Amino acid sequence: MVMRKAARVLLLCLLAGSALAQSNLETARQAVLDWQAGKYRVDPAQAIGKPTEEAIRLLERSLAFPDPPRDLSINLDEPLEETTPRGSVVAFPATAGGRGGEVRVTLREGQVTRIGFTPEGGLLPPWLKNPLSWALFVALSLGWLLALRGNNLLSRSWVEGWALVRQHRGLYLGTNLGLYGLFALGSLVAYANPGLVRLMQELVGGALEQIGLGGALGGGVLSLAVVIFYWNLANGLLLTTAVPALLLGIPALLFNALRYFVLGFALSPVALPTLNYLLHLPTIVIELQAYILVTFGGLVLLVKTLRGEGYRAGLRALGQTAYLGTFFLLVGAWYEAFSILVLMQP
Repeated sequence: MVMRKAARVLLLCLLAGSALAQSNLETARQAVLDWQAGKYRVDPAQAIGKPTEEAIRLLERSLAFPDPPRDLSINLDEPLEETTPRGSVVAFPATAGGRGGEVRVTLREGQVTRIGFTPEGGLLPPWLKNPLSWALFVALSLGWLLALRGNNLLSRSWVEGWALVRQHRGLYLGTNLGLYGLFALGSLVAYANPGLVRLMQELVGGALEQIGLGGALGGGVLSLAVVIFYWNLANGLLLTTAVPALLLGIPALLFNALRYFVLGFALSPVALPTLNYLLHLPTIVIELQAYILVTFGGLVLLVKTLRGEGYRAGLRALGQTAYLGTFFLLVGAWYEAFSILVLMQP
């Protein structure tokens, strides 16, 4: 009798779970049709002049439901549902602009909270998912650490880089105080408007989805570390810091001043669980130090040029700091991937 009742309860639970899953799929399918018809469209300009809370709600909605691409084609017959910390996500295969991807619908307690098209692979090159790339990354990490203990080009460049820091220690300390200070200022300003911080985090989350970083979460620590290192090196250290630093350092300083304030605001502990913030703090310190080093290198380039030592001598100094910064990004990528996938998991 007891076994029969237990079997009946189990059957009811399975039926209820199946019905809920089916309900999510139907809700998501209808939401996609409504999204394409423009029923979720919100003009961000409507937030102008509204009270703060209402303006934030309007902006959040405009970010959560961006307009679909004009040439978007969706296969509504092959949905795939997964459970995430943000809720259930139903993905439909789709194409836009000749590129494959998926339309992702996020539901929380049966309510649609986000819809958007995510291209396959995002903005990341496909070779990052190749196991050969992972093996090369591990070899780079271990080889670099071992090389620093010997007498070779890598170890000599390391020593020369820190000698440059000591030679211009006042400029280095000033750059650290200024940029870390702007990060701290952004974190403090965030306490005046937590709602705006959450909006900023939604914006950052959406941008990460478009880049394709979200998809790397399922590949394990090594896969995520490779993606983080590539993105931070290519777009953070090289494209937006080292390249501007070539123009006598000032553009890199101005760009990173804005970046550090915005990051401080977006990553403020006011809108993050305290434990997660503390676990992520080493990532912040390590990775931001990489950009500080290259910004400092750009300022050394300026100083050497103004002192008559020549642009070439300053360029060499910038290269030395970029070398140091790359190592910081390597360490930061490993820690960030480990902290996200291991330390911060419930």
